[in-house]
Amino acid sequence: MSRKIFAFSLCLFPTLALAEPPSAGNEKENKQLVIISFDGAHDNALWEKSLAMAKRTGAHFTYFLSCTFLMTKADGKKGYQAPGQKPGRSNVGYAQDRAEIAVRAGHIWRAHLEGHDIGSHACGHFDGQGWSEADWRSEFSSFRTALVDAWKNAGKAQAEPEGWAHFARTGITGFRAPYLSLSAGLMPAVKAFGFTYDASLVTKGPGWPKSEDGLPRFGLPLIPEGPSHRPVIGMDYNLFIRHSMGIENKKDSARFEERTLEAYRDAFAREYGGERIPLQLGFHFVEMNGGAYWRALDRFLTETCSKPDVACVSYTEALPLIESARKKADSSAF
Repeated sequence: MSRKIFAFSLCLFPTLALAEPPSAGNEKENKQLVIISFDGAHDNALWEKSLAMAKRTGAHFTYFLSCTFLMTKADGKKGYQAPGQKPGRSNVGYAQDRAEIAVRAGHIWRAHLEGHDIGSHACGHFDGQGWSEADWRSEFSSFRTALVDAWKNAGKAQAEPEGWAHFARTGITGFRAPYLSLSAGLMPAVKAFGFTYDASLVTKGPGWPKSEDGLPRFGLPLIPEGPSHRPVIGMDYNLFIRHSMGIENKKDSARFEERTLEAYRDAFAREYGGERIPLQLGFHFVEMNGGAYWRALDRFLTETCSKPDVACVSYTEALPLIESARKKADSSAF
């Protein structure tokens, strides 16, 4: 696994003016939301595994898709150029062949039909820190084109499900920036392109979505972890770096799993018994350290999603629940 692909700086989190909790002083009226997301969404075996996990636990996920996985390298050389890059370049590669694209497109469609949220993770996983609004809009346009053309790129245009084109053009409502790397041009482009939320922030702990010019912005939280309870971003890669310096270590996989599960349980318990701020956790379609983090996730969701007043939901599903809670809080104040 390339560090550059999945690395996230532990110093990326800004100081945020978080939104007011929706039910200050009456928190227990709210459901505890648990929001799980996956970046990349490429490995077809992990598509199967995640969808089975969702069905077994009753969770809905958000999949932030990198669009070059819906093209072969030859397609990319002809049709994709990231801002400031040579034609066809991608930090995460491409689909190996057209058959792989067909299987992946089938998983995306199945996830959509089963109530999961498909979001954009841009295309070639480049650091957009210096990108202008026009650069971001170009990348978003490439994403939409790749999704619209997925079945054609798979060599199976005749197998395209009815409704796919509409879904590809209008059904992708959320975005997460590669490397969680932002620029001044990002949010104007996000709004102009019609996304309804952004999930590119990092917060000092679980936080309500921040509203920026009317657009909700979510952040992965820092959560205490390990014997010293040092904060770490609630994402599998950051735990991978914490536990094994980013070097695959299957020998200690069970120990890493237990540490991770304990961190998830503790972070959840603080919110469930407190203000019930949504708990967000992020993952990749890579099973690091022998699958420790996916196993911890499976166990966490199995024991958590069935608890009273808990909803394991996608970002898209979370938004109206948060808005409803805010309206209840407003009405109860009078």
